[in-house]
Amino acid sequence: MGRKFFGTDGIRGRTNQHPMTAEMAQRVGQAAGAHFQRGDHRHRVVIGKDTRLSGYMMETALISGFTSVGMDVVMVGPVPTPAVALLARSMRADLGVMISASHNPYYDNGIKLFGPDGYKLSDDDELAIEALLEEAPKLVDASAIGRSRKIEDARGRYIHFAKSTFPEELRLDGLKIVVDCANGAAYQVAPSALWELGADVIAMGVTPDGTNINDGCGSTAPAALQARVVAEGADLGIALDGDADRVIIVDENGKLVDGDQLMAVIALSWAKRGLLEGNGIVATIMSNLGLERFLQANGLDLVRTAVGDRYVLEGMRAGGFNVGGEQSGHIILSDYATTGDGLVAALQILACLVEEGRPASEVLHAFDPLPQLLKNVRFGGGAPLETEAVKAAIAEAEKRLNNVGRLVIRKSGTEPLIRVMAEGEDEKLVEDVVDSICEAVKAA
Repeated sequence: MGRKFFGTDGIRGRTNQHPMTAEMAQRVGQAAGAHFQRGDHRHRVVIGKDTRLSGYMMETALISGFTSVGMDVVMVGPVPTPAVALLARSMRADLGVMISASHNPYYDNGIKLFGPDGYKLSDDDELAIEALLEEAPKLVDASAIGRSRKIEDARGRYIHFAKSTFPEELRLDGLKIVVDCANGAAYQVAPSALWELGADVIAMGVTPDGTNINDGCGSTAPAALQARVVAEGADLGIALDGDADRVIIVDENGKLVDGDQLMAVIALSWAKRGLLEGNGIVATIMSNLGLERFLQANGLDLVRTAVGDRYVLEGMRAGGFNVGGEQSGHIILSDYATTGDGLVAALQILACLVEEGRPASEVLHAFDPLPQLLKNVRFGGGAPLETEAVKAAIAEAEKRLNNVGRLVIRKSGTEPLIRVMAEGEDEKLVEDVVDSICEAVKAA
């Protein structure tokens, strides 16, 4: 059975258009609240958000939904997505909710749900909630309506947690770090945590106004950070996305370091220290073949999954791995967190730099990636991948790449996009096959 509302990362869409309306948010609160009311204790949900203008509207609607079915609500304000997962578990809540569309523009929003264990919901839970969305809500008696309250120290609790993941014997003294918080959820916590660990911090993207989240800043638009790192003579740049569950690093020369390189560095460091579990890592089909070859050369394994950090996490839990992630910068370190955490991943990278005592450009270039090209084609409707012309273009591309590269084509789970990726030894061939498929999709 397919999911009607949930994508690869919760429910997401343009605000005030179905399904991302206040009415729908209220229904999600009622359905999820009913689904997770298990046991005879007082039921509780933790709700966080990023800095989007629509966050207030969605938060209010969710509170209305949850309280109407008898759940108490704890509001924690603007915090990173991993903070919601952490707080939901530490506060013994039945459910955690993050209101965010991650790296999308401000006019989009989304609802991410976490279970009492701090993990994103399973397919079964999402399907059960979707079924309840089709039914009349189970409203409680007036005497049983839930209460809501706000806690003021949520950001402090998360900062303390993030710092606890950094080795106690190390400090960041002497390191100049530029951090770009994307005018998003980490605009307070990330600069504070880095400063408290001793770094000289230059903060960007820390003046959210409700509409500037991810706007020319953050992990999906790092050009300003790259320039700032070079201009300031900084040792490193850190770019987070709107809800701070992903990270991209910039070295001292302004060169981007993606999630594949970060996973390689962490995996090798942890393996040397006897901390790496599963003798390898988990990554998606989008990760570069160079990463796989690097790990193999060091006696480590790479297990690939479908795109989406939830599938990475499933692979990690199934295989007993404690490091996994995506090329886009979602890094999951299950020793510390139940979901991707950009700040915690950055702190592990910083620990490697401090221990090595070498520039970021040397430490963070673990392998030479194979030529890889990813292009997105926006579509207005229908199923372009099912047309005969597109199928023929894909078949021809696979034939040309046979034994010399990889081809990955998929529909985005969060946006109306077809993503076309190819990689191989021959950069010109890679470019040609991607362009040919993109043209076929556009024509369809």
